[in-house]
Amino acid sequence: MTSRPRLLLGRRLPPRVEARASERYAVTHNENDHVHSEASLIEAAEGHDALLCCATEPLSANVIAKLPSSLRIIATFSVGFEHIAIDAAHERGITVTNTPDVVTNATADVAMLCMLAAARRGFEADQLVRAQAWDKWSSTMLLGTHVTSKRLGIYGMGRIGRAIAQRARGFQMDIHYYNRSRLEPDLELDATYHESPESLLKVSDFLSLNAPSSAETHQFLNRERLAYLPDGAIIINTARGNLVDDDALIKALRSGKIAAAGLDVYDGEPAVNPDYLELPNTFLLPHLGSATHETRDEMGYMCLDNLDAFFAGHPCPNLVAPSS
Repeated sequence: MTSRPRLLLGRRLPPRVEARASERYAVTHNENDHVHSEASLIEAAEGHDALLCCATEPLSANVIAKLPSSLRIIATFSVGFEHIAIDAAHERGITVTNTPDVVTNATADVAMLCMLAAARRGFEADQLVRAQAWDKWSSTMLLGTHVTSKRLGIYGMGRIGRAIAQRARGFQMDIHYYNRSRLEPDLELDATYHESPESLLKVSDFLSLNAPSSAETHQFLNRERLAYLPDGAIIINTARGNLVDDDALIKALRSGKIAAAGLDVYDGEPAVNPDYLELPNTFLLPHLGSATHETRDEMGYMCLDNLDAFFAGHPCPNLVAPSS
């Protein structure tokens, strides 16, 4: 009888995912769900054929170089793979896979949650009720920003950006976007394409950041670009925290240049710039974009589909290719 491949789970995963993994693999679980250091991850990987990791396990070129020779595939429980040195893995002959598509709808839903809560002062309203400070109705109490028929700018019109646009059309929003390349008409639909980010920013009453993390997008939303936005614009970020220059956005939120922000991601998370916590015009979530039972299960199943294909000698459905 052929022995089962040895699979290391970097973190705890949903119960149904771990149960399925145990059917085909000799699984090493992370029982207390601790976050590995580089050294402990290298040590834990010893003797394993595969690693199913999360974005909380940075796999730098240094870590990749020290992984055991037995390890042949890394399946990341995420769409993004910037936490993995892909080229270094490729040079060592280690296959890397990810989980695209399945997070699209859940993340788009959270973007709309952030948009609506930021526009309608959700944090302040929740606090008012919980503090039992709501003593009467007033026609001017917690006035927010109307969403319907406003202009929504989407920076990054991939799967998630398009799903947000689809939802925003239900609010009769006027969709504008910037992308590295213009979409085909059947994907663009009624959206207006902008050839430069600055052109997009000028018309964005709401701005949703949906681009991947890269050298090009790092701190994209800085002081200079914030100045292009209409006064009172609202910022939504469900992509990656490092797309935003925190100091610049916080200053704009304090001055009123930016009316509000709905954020699900942060630069250096889980640490959050403490100045955000002091601002009443921020709606803050702890990176919940894909956090539904259905989506997290599907992410795990997709990781296992990739592993199953690899160990069966078939092409992995969601292979991450090296940059060169």
